[in-house]
Amino acid sequence: MNIQLQKASIKKQSSIKITGSKSESNRLLLLQALYPEIKIENVSNSDDSQLMTKALASTEKIIDIHHAGTAMRFLTAYFATKNNRETIITGSKRMKERPIKILVDALNQLGADISYKENEGFPPLLIQGKQLTKYKVALDANVSSQYISALLLIASRLKNGLELTLKGTITSVPYINMTLSLLSQLNIKTQFEGNIIVVKPLQEQVKAKTLTVESDWSSASYFYSIVALANVGTSISISSYKKDSLQGDSALALIYKSFGVATTFKKNTVLMEKIAEVELSTSIDFDLANAPDIAQTISVTAFALGLESNLTGLHTLKIKETDRLEALKTEIIKLGGEVKITNESLHLKKSNKIKENVVIATYNDHRMAMAFAPLALKIPLEIEDYTVVSKSYPTFWDDLKQLGFKIKK
Repeated sequence: MNIQLQKASIKKQSSIKITGSKSESNRLLLLQALYPEIKIENVSNSDDSQLMTKALASTEKIIDIHHAGTAMRFLTAYFATKNNRETIITGSKRMKERPIKILVDALNQLGADISYKENEGFPPLLIQGKQLTKYKVALDANVSSQYISALLLIASRLKNGLELTLKGTITSVPYINMTLSLLSQLNIKTQFEGNIIVVKPLQEQVKAKTLTVESDWSSASYFYSIVALANVGTSISISSYKKDSLQGDSALALIYKSFGVATTFKKNTVLMEKIAEVELSTSIDFDLANAPDIAQTISVTAFALGLESNLTGLHTLKIKETDRLEALKTEIIKLGGEVKITNESLHLKKSNKIKENVVIATYNDHRMAMAFAPLALKIPLEIEDYTVVSKSYPTFWDDLKQLGFKIKK
């Protein structure tokens, strides 16, 4: 089903509450399964986190996580440690095309028993759960930090802990640090020096405690884009956020200065305000290796403002819900833009016109739908399969209406 966005202006001042971070929620949900003494507040209401919760509570042999890539990686590690339990973990057609061999090889080196049900290197997986006694393993670190986090999350429950050697350039370091920070909040001892991460086994019981999930910075990106495309003086406040966030996408506050958007932190609220128009000679150039999920939003913002943009560090986008680089290129070209991509970069040329009433394909990717939605401040457009946003942000369209967007299903 498609959704039509009419060209609209938005309220001068608005306030939105965004649900908990999907990344942080899924990590804590797995840790809660290992340590039931933990209580979690402000858990993400995303499809992915609901699928994670359901899978962790399930006693069924077959676990279907649909499109949830984070859940696939984290649960593969989790079920590998469930002694005497046999599990088949599967997902959508796209999930069966997303590689997982690096993680499976690492777990099998630690003593796990994981095999492939269909194609070598890809889900679905047959997992014979057992106690893992080996503790040293090496892993290619330049593909997805989620492989690394999957191992770190189970490490304290391994008999001898974990010593993980990372090979190559390390991708998305903030997400690794997020995992380590959450472990430290449970008094699990960790060390990250150079290319080696050590997690000690936890000997004593975790003390009962409540952990509150910070709201999702990836979701905040769409409101940064909206403010950037709005008139000077427009502001949106979002909550609940921390100035010293663990999330890599909190780089938005710095990045969107280039688009004339100022960020102010007040207690647990972020106020973003359009304070200046951007010179057309501006080039938006960033290395997003530590925050690849906001590349789509930044690209669309730059295109809408007629700016040149050069984004690098995007190699992980090839294995997301879709090949996001190809998808971005296709949809921006449909709108009249000129884009070149490599395996790890996107280069957008200046353009001074945007085609109206274009139908944006979403490729089963929530971020494609949400990244292109702010364009309605410039042109009318249509977005395919609009319900795909529920993967990470189920109330997205309602929140846009609250701002003043005119939306018709």
